[in-house]
Amino acid sequence: MAGTGTEARTETPGGTVAEGVTPAAGVATAAWAGLMLDCPDAKELATFYGELTGWGVGGADDAGAWAYLSPPGTEIMIGFQQVADYHPPRWPDQEAPQQFHLDFRVADLPAAVGRAEELGATQAEFQPGGERWRVLLDPAGHPFCLCPPPPAAPADAG
Repeated sequence: MAGTGTEARTETPGGTVAEGVTPAAGVATAAWAGLMLDCPDAKELATFYGELTGWGVGGADDAGAWAYLSPPGTEIMIGFQQVADYHPPRWPDQEAPQQFHLDFRVADLPAAVGRAEELGATQAEFQPGGERWRVLLDPAGHPFCLCPPPPAAPADAG
């Protein structure tokens, strides 16, 4: 976003200082906090993703009603909330659409797929990326992708 001359440092609710543009008078602003996933057991699913990413579980209640994890050094979170009578998405069938999915970069795609499977994920039958990336289903049935690092930029020939 280009500067407007109104850049400011703003104290966030979490107590950190954010660089940004001061909102115009009367304009509502919001900062993205994270993404919530419905599931049958929040603590169980947070543990799966916490192990997969190495981020660990940031917080959870003992009943499995809510849990979250955050990438280190950020206030952004992936949250999980228990939903009674949870129905997982059906990939790639749109009868119960996925509505969203998570992508994760991995250094070694086969090793990351193996680790995800050890943690309880399953590979989706439909793989639109062929061998370029893998679609997996987490223990609650949400599709997510494991993606290799982006291709390196060509060296400057100059």
